[in-house]
Amino acid sequence: MKVFVTAGTGVVGTALVSELRSRDVEVSVLTRSAENAEALPEGVRGVVGDLLDHKLLLEEFAAADAVFLNLPVGEAETYQGLLAVDAARRSGVGHVVYVSIQDLENLFTPPHCGVKVAVEKALKASGVPYTILRRSELMQNDIGAKDMLLMGVYGIPLGEIGVSRVDVRDVAEVAAVVLTSPGHEGRTYTVTGPEPVTGQFVTDTWKRVLGVEIAYVGGDLESCSLILNQMMPQHLARDLWLMYEHYDHNGYVAAAEDIEAVTKLLGRPPRSFTEFAEETAQAWKAA
Repeated sequence: MKVFVTAGTGVVGTALVSELRSRDVEVSVLTRSAENAEALPEGVRGVVGDLLDHKLLLEEFAAADAVFLNLPVGEAETYQGLLAVDAARRSGVGHVVYVSIQDLENLFTPPHCGVKVAVEKALKASGVPYTILRRSELMQNDIGAKDMLLMGVYGIPLGEIGVSRVDVRDVAEVAAVVLTSPGHEGRTYTVTGPEPVTGQFVTDTWKRVLGVEIAYVGGDLESCSLILNQMMPQHLARDLWLMYEHYDHNGYVAAAEDIEAVTKLLGRPPRSFTEFAEETAQAWKAA
């Protein structure tokens, strides 16, 4: 089987490539960097280019049995997503697995979420066999907060209602199952963790597994806005802040049937945040 993976050197893509290779799938990865292409695992074919190259997409999609469509967040996401769906339709590819977000019916005002409404609709209307994976917030986002955690602060605004965070390895495993086994066409799966976690719970968990005092500061959304504006362009900062505001006001909690569906796809319960944090803390201490 041949699978073409977009964003294949990112967090989700890297985990998926490993899963697919363990299933003896022939994998091609789209990347914008020749250096990243050369660094891919042995046996994985790198394709240097981007999702705005229509000719390249037509050629690569036509040569694949299935496409894993994961879009990088940014101003070009609408063009990339809708043009990729058009290329899938014209190439005759057998299956597209698209990565969307959990609870899209309610979380659509942040631009990087709203674009997924359009891409989902276009994919469903395209006539291409598809599966949509609506994933939750990744637990691995906390890896980028390592320095802050070790300094005694946790600031990702997860709110007091809870967010059903998911381990990226579970996202990759679900994607690999859906790509390589029949019966998933036309389905939409919410890929989630086993339970919602609050900002304070996450902070307390890191405090326990790292053995350091950590304060949760994510409850102050105005301070969060100031920090985001220092880290990235104003429009992207506002985009992320709108998502965090939604977490704070509404939570981001998966339904029981979604957890049951993920458990069935994985053949086991999804990893908990506690499991992820304990494993990550061990790796950090070993390093």
